[in-house]
Amino acid sequence: MIKSKTIALVAIAGFALASCQSSPKSTPVPSGKSAALLAMEQVAIAAHKCWIASKDPAFKQYQMANELNSFSGTPRFLLVPAKHYGGKPLLVVQAQGNSSRVDVFGPLMNDPLGARIGSDIARWQAGNPSCAAAA
Repeated sequence: MIKSKTIALVAIAGFALASCQSSPKSTPVPSGKSAALLAMEQVAIAAHKCWIASKDPAFKQYQMANELNSFSGTPRFLLVPAKHYGGKPLLVVQAQGNSSRVDVFGPLMNDPLGARIGSDIARWQAGNPSCAAAA
């Protein structure tokens, strides 16, 4: 009688333990960074290096406002007037959600500088961090 009770208790304990264990996960563990953030980090680093830190004369009258740590899922950076940091953005460069596509818009895109901005952003988004297009 004691032997059968012991076997029953061991069996119940085994079933209880088995039910507590989680099933193996087949989904990959996320890296913590969305595709949008990864793309924007790459572009923002190159833009800062090439436009702002290099003191490029074409961008002398602007400063960069990084908003990469956006909780809205839209990491971005802005170019604003250098003398009016809180002013209306003249350029917005952003990506959204799980897309690595970078959108660029704002009044500067209608300026003569717009073509250069577009080609720089496209080059950086493609993974080429150089400051100038290859000749």
